[in-house]
Amino acid sequence: MKAAVYLGKEQLPVQEIAVPSLEDGEVLLKVGACNVCGTDRRTYRNGDKKIQPPRVLGHEFCGTVVESRSGADANVKVGDRVVQYIVLPCGECRYCKMGRSNLCLSRTTMAYHYDGAFAPYVRVPAPYVRNGSLFRVENDLPDDQMGLAEPLGCVINAHASRLNIGLEDTVAIIGAGPIGVMHAVVSRLQGAQRVWMLDVSQQRLDRASGFDVDGVVRVAQDGSHLEKMQDLTGGLGADVVIVACSVASAQADALEIAGKAARIEFFGGLPKSNPSATLNTNHLHYKECVVTGSYSEKMSDFQAAQALLQSGRFPADKIVTHHLPLERIEEAFPLMETGEALKVCIRPGD
Repeated sequence: MKAAVYLGKEQLPVQEIAVPSLEDGEVLLKVGACNVCGTDRRTYRNGDKKIQPPRVLGHEFCGTVVESRSGADANVKVGDRVVQYIVLPCGECRYCKMGRSNLCLSRTTMAYHYDGAFAPYVRVPAPYVRNGSLFRVENDLPDDQMGLAEPLGCVINAHASRLNIGLEDTVAIIGAGPIGVMHAVVSRLQGAQRVWMLDVSQQRLDRASGFDVDGVVRVAQDGSHLEKMQDLTGGLGADVVIVACSVASAQADALEIAGKAARIEFFGGLPKSNPSATLNTNHLHYKECVVTGSYSEKMSDFQAAQALLQSGRFPADKIVTHHLPLERIEEAFPLMETGEALKVCIRPGD
């Protein structure tokens, strides 16, 4: 079979590899769709020391069980369409026992430690099967839309554990890419009064305007977007500010936009080569703001994400904007970088 195999920085050739063979306890999925994550783009552009090449990438996928050697350990059977929670926590470390398995000290992850789904077939290792990491798709929502369960679970981790958005809140989201849009949708589903999105790209903002948001604001070098946010909030600032991009200046802007007693979420990590941001910490003191981050997702977050997708209340069809065959996977990255695409789907079987 052909697969997109990561060999190093800007090396993702489509190569012929063997169809995975199963050992006891394992499951084989035929991949219907695998979406391209911002992490895939970052790995392609910059490399990733946590990934030992050669490695098949791709972790936002939906597929069908075509073979199983799992016996009674599996909660799925041949013919089931499924999505997978891609993190395997140890279950024994301090953080797992605290209920924060996403912070596990020895977690393993699909497409990092095991081959991923930019291929027609993907093998689900036995520990994942025993852990109940496969979730059945009970309706006919397309594979590409169900593939959003993984990033949506990461978004829900931030909302369910930290932000607690409700009917009294106004929300500003910096970054109008797919993650920012998901934050906007979830904020509205949680009852937010007003939701605004900010970005440097007018193209991204134009696309974001098609979702249930109250307005979009172009980020300007002269800082006029900060004044605009003050106007929109009646001089109060936003109750919740979410930074959904990996930009230090956006983190600094978040503190400026935030109102008193605001909750501020740094969702995207900064580049490891330059991980520092200059922040006016007086905002934290005088406005009593709380700044938090979130990383990855717990299984409960993923379960909530796939259930939300299957409920039909999440506009998944508007988020997956482009489709490419496997052989053209490298075309996905400039589509993402320019803002032309929100989410690009790869169909390995096409």
